[in-house]
Amino acid sequence: MQSLELEAWEPFDLDATLGCGQVFRWENTGGTWTGIVGDRLIRVRQAGRCLFFEGADEAFIRHYFAIDHDLAGILESIDRDPVIHQAIEGCRGLRIIRQPPWECLASYIIATFTNIPSIKRRIGLLCREFGEVNFDEGVPYYSFPGPDRIAGSEECRLRSCSLGYRAPYICRVSNAVRLDRGWADEIRELPFNYARKRLMEFPGVGRKVADCVLLFGFERLEAVPVDVWIERIFREYYLDPGTKVGYERIRQYAQEYFGPYAGYAQEYLFWARESLAKKGRAGPK
Repeated sequence: MQSLELEAWEPFDLDATLGCGQVFRWENTGGTWTGIVGDRLIRVRQAGRCLFFEGADEAFIRHYFAIDHDLAGILESIDRDPVIHQAIEGCRGLRIIRQPPWECLASYIIATFTNIPSIKRRIGLLCREFGEVNFDEGVPYYSFPGPDRIAGSEECRLRSCSLGYRAPYICRVSNAVRLDRGWADEIRELPFNYARKRLMEFPGVGRKVADCVLLFGFERLEAVPVDVWIERIFREYYLDPGTKVGYERIRQYAQEYFGPYAGYAQEYLFWARESLAKKGRAGPK
């Protein structure tokens, strides 16, 4: 394995970063994480400030794990109250990964209304059915299929991947992306709200999927996906009891309160959801 020594000003927690639910093709075995990114099979483990890795070079590892983010500065900017402070202290070093936009888009459509084990299983089946097969010491692994490999396929092949009602969405979004080669560049250049609206034009993309794709696939760090856990946390700690709130109210409040790195605040709060659930109301309100 190659090694990378992180500087003291480059905090990084591999377990928190890969275990927080933002990506779905990584598994931890005995402290070593194995994942597939594109057509690469990557293994990485951490010992203190040292990362050991194989399957990619240092430049890829630094970029993929966003080691260049000024995480210390980001955390200082969002550390505004006892609730987020507790979350930060619990997993300092969690970083938002730079995911390939198409894989992120398709994965989060698949991820709607289900749990992480089911998401991983469905994505694994999709990759086996449509992805390119590669081998690592004689053992096959499968790349995430590009839209060209899915577009035009029979819906029954997608349903065989246990996608259920998501199958027609994946079929339709694959065709849409295949016909619009510049979609990712367009979204990357648009102002946030326009980019969000543009994503929501794709089949199967609602508010939460759009916010996930903006945060994880396009590095729009102000994006705040709101699931049931984030809703509970904001209702419990940040909004006045009895306040009538919905998805947009919580998202907008988080962006106004935490600023341009509200997406990082969301990830830290999500990671700390269980410990926060055991604690009484002691938030900033």
